[in-house]
Amino acid sequence: MIDAPDIDLAPVVAEQPFPVLFATVSGAHLYGFPSSDSDVDLRGVHLLPAADLVGLREPEETRSRMWDRDGVEMDLVTHDLRKFVRLMLRRNGYVLEQLLSPLVVHTTEAHRELAALAPGVLTSHHAHHYRGFAGTQWRLFEKSGELKPLLYTLRVLLTGIHLMRSGEVQAHLPTLLGQVEAPAYVPELIAAKADREHGSADVDHARVRADVERLHGVLDEAQAASALPAAPTAYDALHDFVVRARLEG
Repeated sequence: MIDAPDIDLAPVVAEQPFPVLFATVSGAHLYGFPSSDSDVDLRGVHLLPAADLVGLREPEETRSRMWDRDGVEMDLVTHDLRKFVRLMLRRNGYVLEQLLSPLVVHTTEAHRELAALAPGVLTSHHAHHYRGFAGTQWRLFEKSGELKPLLYTLRVLLTGIHLMRSGEVQAHLPTLLGQVEAPAYVPELIAAKADREHGSADVDHARVRADVERLHGVLDEAQAASALPAAPTAYDALHDFVVRARLEG
């Protein structure tokens, strides 16, 4: 079960200056290891007027804002539809996790149509995204020894392995534990993360390093055996969708 943050987020969407096609919760709440003081990561897509894209001024394709709302730190990032779809086509698993997040704050028919097209952008090369993300988080863990980047490392490796094997984008770590051969101590790490957002990981670093190296190998094998195509198949359908959504406003 994925726990949603206990705060009314609908007014946040209503305050945005452009129409929002969807807004979902990402970050630790989506990944299944939020802390009591975790911020709320809102991600989504807005729709710029056509005039903003054909004039001389550079369009504001990405809007980002951080603020405190009712004692909760909020982090909102939305992309214009065209930019978001381009990111989808660049083997970016991060935006797919946002699009397909079950923690939906705001949805539209366009959101549902875009989500239905998501399988057509999945490729075996998405393994590179998760491999690279895991490498970045592992380096942070080695430098800081903190629990958060270690959980991120394990989460993205398991997500990548599951995607290569099943063709499903699954970002929720507790769910992945029942589907991918994860280290036995991961539930303990999740429980520790619930108590504190930041803090050292109480682990055997040599053992963890060996497990992370093993999971990288499993990801390599899963990619080599994956039935996912080498290139997106939904480019034309996504192009038509973006044009139609823009013209309909």
